[in-house]
Amino acid sequence: MPIRITDPSDDRVHDYVGLTDVALRRRTEPERGLYIAESEKVIRRALAAGHQPRSYLMAERWLTDLDDLVADAEQGGIPVFVADHEVIENFTGFHLHRGALASMERPAMRSVADVVSDARRVLVIEDVVDHTNVGAVFRSAAALGMDAVLVTPRCADPLYRRAIRVSMGTVFQVPWTRIDPWPGGMDLLRDNGFHVAALALSDDAIGLDALAADPPDRLALVLGTEGDGLGRRTVEGADVVVTIPMAGGVDSLNVAAAGAVAAWALRAR
Repeated sequence: MPIRITDPSDDRVHDYVGLTDVALRRRTEPERGLYIAESEKVIRRALAAGHQPRSYLMAERWLTDLDDLVADAEQGGIPVFVADHEVIENFTGFHLHRGALASMERPAMRSVADVVSDARRVLVIEDVVDHTNVGAVFRSAAALGMDAVLVTPRCADPLYRRAIRVSMGTVFQVPWTRIDPWPGGMDLLRDNGFHVAALALSDDAIGLDALAADPPDRLALVLGTEGDGLGRRTVEGADVVVTIPMAGGVDSLNVAAAGAVAAWALRAR
């Protein structure tokens, strides 16, 4: 310990190969039951959430800063791989400058009922495919007091490396799971006592300030995809449609920005 890697084709670091290929990671990470945590802060938050590491990969200079993680790994029989920056860049596809990478065991997915059992405020992310936006929504959810996040079947993976990094590791802090089917899952939310609000442009929408003035005790707020917004069936199936009043001729915000505004306005008091 640690184990020096000099050959990018070494099978022992296969978990880390080709991390910049989005299509590859989307296909293989869920099937292999792993995800990649990047940077000291993110790795520590993953460990604090009880997630189990498979291995670590870092440049030698980080062995001192992460000496406690290295010691714990050695005690637990978890390999710590060390390589020169050029070697790491050769097989990961990017320059490692945030301390370290960890290959982590993907935790079992919880049921929707379990995730929302004690929640009063829930964000639902519908079909958002940009990992940066997914990570930003999670960061806002954590900062602004959302109790849980639900993602629809076609939404990007919150445990994709970029989503985790943008969220600053808050994907490990906020309880979340996939809600499937969707939009049929709105009935499940209602069965659990939630009022479902769709954030969308609609002729019969009410202003966010009006909903915030007299919010229901348990509220699920649905955010739509970047291009087309929420699906028609989602808007029609919601209990209420909500819009953020805007000025300057602007009719919409980035989904992460809109989610942050709505989360702050509707936070449980």
